[in-house]
Amino acid sequence: MPDVGEGLTEAEILKWYVQPGDTVTDGQVVCEVETAKAAVELPIPFDGTVHALLFEEGTTVDVGQVIISVQTGEAQAPEAAAAAVAPAPAAAPVAAEAAEEPAAAARQPVLVGYGVSQASTKRRPRKAAPAAQNGSAAAALPAVPAQPEAAPAAPAVPAGLNGNGHAAGERPLAKPPVRKLAKDLGIDLAAVVPTGEGGVVTREDVHAAAAAAITPQTAVSAPAPAVSAAAVPVPAQAEAPAAGDARETRVPVKGVRKVTAQAMVNSAFTAPHVTEFITFDVTRTMKLVQELKEDPDLAGLRINPLLLVAKAVLVAIRRNPDVNASWDEAAQEIVLKHYVNLGIAAATPRGLIVPNIKDAHAKTLGELSTALSELVATARDGKTSPADMQNGTITITNVGVFGVDTGTPILNPGESAILAVGAIKLQPWVHKGKVKPRHVTTLALSFDHRLIDGELGSKFLADIAAVLEHPRRLVTWA
Repeated sequence: MPDVGEGLTEAEILKWYVQPGDTVTDGQVVCEVETAKAAVELPIPFDGTVHALLFEEGTTVDVGQVIISVQTGEAQAPEAAAAAVAPAPAAAPVAAEAAEEPAAAARQPVLVGYGVSQASTKRRPRKAAPAAQNGSAAAALPAVPAQPEAAPAAPAVPAGLNGNGHAAGERPLAKPPVRKLAKDLGIDLAAVVPTGEGGVVTREDVHAAAAAAITPQTAVSAPAPAVSAAAVPVPAQAEAPAAGDARETRVPVKGVRKVTAQAMVNSAFTAPHVTEFITFDVTRTMKLVQELKEDPDLAGLRINPLLLVAKAVLVAIRRNPDVNASWDEAAQEIVLKHYVNLGIAAATPRGLIVPNIKDAHAKTLGELSTALSELVATARDGKTSPADMQNGTITITNVGVFGVDTGTPILNPGESAILAVGAIKLQPWVHKGKVKPRHVTTLALSFDHRLIDGELGSKFLADIAAVLEHPRRLVTWA
């Protein structure tokens, strides 16, 4: 299991796209895994034939654990096969050489990225895998004893570099998206001069090579011996579901639920929360929504109350810029943000996630509508990337879609405030001295009291309500 660049220690295998005996090519997606809050597709880094899938779908696997073996054309000794699946800290997801080779400390090609050296991988102890049923050969083998942790290896010194900065005979280093880009452009990575740290080929390097019209060459692939399926501990099958009359059902806490729980506990017991409420008339905003839907300049865009709420929040931030900040505990500093990455809480089949719209403050109404639609669609498809959920500044959660009046939302960790939007309902309301049916809603603003005092929080919430009560302020205040 590779580290996909999020600093995670484990991931759950959601789906295998290949089976033993299938032929795979460099860059082909072989499985989908669920990390903290996103589903990530993992490509294979070389050509070959699938020898064995070492974990079943639904299994949670630690980073560094072997998950698939691929036969690349060269036979592998039984001793090397056994060594390749030992739970060593630096085990590559696809074994590339025997354990006794001195070059084992060097970075190896993995499903995503290039793995890590022995000195940089730390894993928590794992329980021994239970024996598989039906008397399989793998179950009959004794557990491989854990090897003592090797001393930190010194960084490998590049030797025998070719004219392009790659080690002679070795596979060029590049991330899967860069490999795909090179493949689409017909560029041979072996002919590209790397400028990234550690000799990694970057997107810019590939584009530069394409612009220079470099003649493609035959790529040099490092063969990887296959792993013997008989030497791999096979995870035991999950227990049968409880009978229909069971009084309780236990659900493992993992994936999105696990990460969300940790984040909410950390936020609730780190940032002192204060929540304020305001109820007001949004009839004019609802009329504006209908008018915008009929505007030919906005044809094809999704226009709804949430869009205008988001725009109102951005206007209110401009009038109260100090709310857009974060608390740096280590430095004992308040970091004022001169940009707004607007988070939108989204309920997905895998749980609640909060992707954010980067630089939302700089977007027009049409651009904001497009960004909202793409964000929600991507989240519901489970394709939100980790980068889309990082560096948020303020979040909106629309609990009104469930018919709820409002709530007391918990801050997204690292952010200063979160706005809960309640249901918009037709209610009797005093308007111009008479009781009339009007569209009314309630907003709840939770904020970090270390950053935002009561006066600033109240002004910010009142400004949001003022814009939505009289939406012409979207123009006059902007």
